[in-house]
Amino acid sequence: MTTPASLCAVFQQTAARTPGAVALRDHVRGGALTWSEYAEEVAALAAGLAGLGLGRGDAMALMLGNRPEFHLLDLAAVHLGAVPVSVYNTSSPEQLAHVLRDSGARLVATESQYLPRVLASGVPLDAVVCVDGPATGAITLAELKAAAATAGFDFDAAWTAVGPDDLLTIIYTSGTTGLPKGVELTHANLLAEIDGLTQVVDLQPDDVGLSYLPAAHIADRLASHYIPIVYGLQIVCLSDLARLGEALQQVRPTFWAAVPRVLEKMRGRIEDALATAPAPRRRLLRAAMRAKPDSLLGRLADRVVLAKVRAQLGLDRARWVMSGAAPLPPAVLTYFLDLGVTVCDVWGMTETCGVATLNPPSAIRPGTVGRALPGVELRLADDGELLVRGAITTRGYRGDRARSEELFEDGWLRTGDVATMDADGYVSIVGRKKELIINAAGKNMSPVAIESALLSACPLVGTVAVVGDGRPYNVALLVLDADALAALHRREPGADPHALVADGVAAANSTLSRVEQIKKFAILPGPWEPGGDELTPTLKLRRSAVSAKYAAEIERLYNTSGAS
Repeated sequence: MTTPASLCAVFQQTAARTPGAVALRDHVRGGALTWSEYAEEVAALAAGLAGLGLGRGDAMALMLGNRPEFHLLDLAAVHLGAVPVSVYNTSSPEQLAHVLRDSGARLVATESQYLPRVLASGVPLDAVVCVDGPATGAITLAELKAAAATAGFDFDAAWTAVGPDDLLTIIYTSGTTGLPKGVELTHANLLAEIDGLTQVVDLQPDDVGLSYLPAAHIADRLASHYIPIVYGLQIVCLSDLARLGEALQQVRPTFWAAVPRVLEKMRGRIEDALATAPAPRRRLLRAAMRAKPDSLLGRLADRVVLAKVRAQLGLDRARWVMSGAAPLPPAVLTYFLDLGVTVCDVWGMTETCGVATLNPPSAIRPGTVGRALPGVELRLADDGELLVRGAITTRGYRGDRARSEELFEDGWLRTGDVATMDADGYVSIVGRKKELIINAAGKNMSPVAIESALLSACPLVGTVAVVGDGRPYNVALLVLDADALAALHRREPGADPHALVADGVAAANSTLSRVEQIKKFAILPGPWEPGGDELTPTLKLRRSAVSAKYAAEIERLYNTSGAS
């Protein structure tokens, strides 16, 4: 089979193969597009973008939620040989200005709620397209289509000229420190990623996925945009994250990309419901989760008990769930496996198209992020840093030759993650090389592993930051999960959250070595919002910012006795 030259060629083949099948649905606003309608919209929008001057190699920024227009405009630009640029919806005007200038984007597609920030960025733009109606300072989608050149534009010639080495997208990392970097990914990169990934997990023509993660992040791009294009799958767009539970129950995705925090909150909701359930029901579920799946009792328990729980979660049709972007506590993973939900922990970076290692659905090992995808090579440097080589690796950062050169060592991509690898090739991530804690006694430890232990032991905790670099012992800054706290107050109006957290810290400490244990903690007011001072849009801790912002609280922990 001949490898397609570009994602454009794949899209056109898919649209021709399944023209009447539904490609995109909008869960919030309603409506659907078939693959033939999808293709017609892409062609019309591409003509309009060309009429505005967007051409081969030009960049266009997208600041959009999870809605069909994101898919349409992204692919319209791609069919011109232009380059869609990711922008997080939490971005400030100053952050937007950096991305727009760094990428060279002169066109922006957005929606009315984000338009003021786009205009406030101060970057000169040729045009701004507002996808959800007329707005001052922008044109509508209808006006964009009307801008199509009347002569001289050949849509088929434009997309057939796009090749494997052309840029498919620039995705800006959320950046825990410093300014975000623009990761350049080619058509060949993404097609190699999908080829390797789908040799390990199965996809079927009638599969349905749910898009709810930030559209600017590689996880949603891969699971909800690029893979469906290759396989002709249906994607339901969810722009209101507060409706995720409802959407899961209604859509019942057959495959699903998740992040650990969502799975942790799901587990918390199940446990909250069980806490007020009759004792026989609690015992029945526990027994069903302990039963061996391949035994007669296990099959009966699955059909009578566990299937109902999966249906309540909206995961009764899910053949596999992929968890990435952050470490998944092994206890959380095991919990879902015991429920009969196949959760595959993965590891990757934007620089590796999202997934470089994957736990095969049939051979999951909790505590690891699986094995290298087919076509991907891994090795460990002398200091334990994980190195990656293969067709999935980026060619570098937009306009930053120095950092692009630093990214590679003799052709191997330096990930910045310290890892271990067992004899079967299963990888375990220790932590970020730059984030490892070295205490006052010179002991090395991973804050991520400590934080994961606490999150696993105490569902009441929503976010945790462990501090201990250069210190005699470790302390933790905690923010409680609002939903879990509300459920606790409903269940036990007089319950003391501090005492429960203390119990959770003790439970986590029992799984850690003495030097790793948390000696003191402070509960801080929350929430810590994605894209705020403490968290990136993808929920990664901005450790240096947290240490600076809460310096007084940290010093208080080290200078007083007991937990606060």
